[in-house]
Amino acid sequence: MTDSLTESGTIVLLATTQAARLGCREGTLTDRLADQLATLPAREVQVLTSAGGLAADLRVVAKLARVASGPVALLPGDLVAHTEALAVLLEHPARDTRALVDGEAAAGPTRPPLRVEGGRITAAGSSFHTVPEANAAFAGGLQAGEADLGVLAEVAEELAELAESGRLGPVTPVETVDLLLVGLVRSGVPVRTAALGPLHCVRPTGQASADTAIERLAEVDEDQVRLDGAVKSDDGFFTSYLVSPLTRHLIRPAHALKLTPNAVTGVSVAVAVLAAVWFSEGGRVALVAGALLFYLSFALDCLDGQLARYTRGYTPLGAWADGMADRFKEYAVYVGLAYGYAATHAYGGGNPDGIWFLAVAAMMLQAVRHSLQFAYAGSVWDAGQTGALPARPSRSLLEPSDAGRRRPRQGLLRIAQRVRHGSAVHWLRRMVVLPIGERTALIAVTAAVSDARVTFVALLGWGAVAAAYQLVGRMMRSAE
Repeated sequence: MTDSLTESGTIVLLATTQAARLGCREGTLTDRLADQLATLPAREVQVLTSAGGLAADLRVVAKLARVASGPVALLPGDLVAHTEALAVLLEHPARDTRALVDGEAAAGPTRPPLRVEGGRITAAGSSFHTVPEANAAFAGGLQAGEADLGVLAEVAEELAELAESGRLGPVTPVETVDLLLVGLVRSGVPVRTAALGPLHCVRPTGQASADTAIERLAEVDEDQVRLDGAVKSDDGFFTSYLVSPLTRHLIRPAHALKLTPNAVTGVSVAVAVLAAVWFSEGGRVALVAGALLFYLSFALDCLDGQLARYTRGYTPLGAWADGMADRFKEYAVYVGLAYGYAATHAYGGGNPDGIWFLAVAAMMLQAVRHSLQFAYAGSVWDAGQTGALPARPSRSLLEPSDAGRRRPRQGLLRIAQRVRHGSAVHWLRRMVVLPIGERTALIAVTAAVSDARVTFVALLGWGAVAAAYQLVGRMMRSAE
């Protein structure tokens, strides 16, 4: 092994167990896993074959973590998984600390129990550490983000000492990654989940189970899973039922045409500008045409995100550009609607100039809502960054149980977290915040059947309710 690891990150294959040497068509299970990793974007792959025992393996991990200059992924050499499952863990653009999680399978000897809350692992188990109220299982793959490599090294060294002294019981090299996950979680590191969904990722214990695990991989269409994963499952009602079912059929054709997400974003902006031009004409036919074009623009906006997730071509710059494009398109349509209304009512009495006050008010309300949203997200991130290190160690690795460590959610927030996905209450909660899909529908429908004044009044009324709802929700979360 080398002492200089690449900035793109490193993958460590822990081929230190008997199961890692089980046979398959590619040679051993470790050989098979290495071949799969070679099909993913380049990362340096280190194969650890030390026979020095658990403590020695942990010290090697600590050494690698201290010299690495990018994320470090730890994979058991006996892992039998879909390539797409590995990609879910390794190709996320955040490049942060996360673990492969199976929310359906029960915990077992090679699938330690986990407790997952809000997309993060709050408790992790091993043969020594128990997890009361477990609701998921660890599937074996772990990645430590660059910011958490120092904690990973300290945890690995502490675990090596505890294992060497026998204070963790009869732990073996089979549990190397399991124990490291326990250590990271108990050190206060936010470990996000990389959900397997219908994909398979198992650690066989013998040749028969290895053969069966490899055969079962053919039961799942990986590309279909990838396509399904490209469509967000937590969008609003309008997007989920009236846009995504159409745009998902365009993902593969767009990919085949080598369209980039940024190119689709550009087309979406152009279509929105055309919608604003039609709205500015002010007549009924023009308003209907503008509404249809605005819907098409939003559909393309959904497609660019879906294409980015399907191709894993998303970047922080692309996400920023997409968000800025959304704001530009929406405000351009406000201007078009106001201009068209003022022009068509200039000689019809009333106060056509008042439409501009409504347009500016709607624009300001949306700007304030977006500012609050991003400011809150930034403050949560900052709190996580500054709060992790002082809290370490939050839980001793010698405590066998995590009992009594949960903080119950309070009042209405607790009830809200239990609302079943897909229920009427769930969709009501999603709609009341007036996400961009609902705003698009509101603008398109009211403009097509009525006029711009009705559109702006509806935006201001619903937007005010949404702002109050979000503000109360953020206050409740902050008070936890």
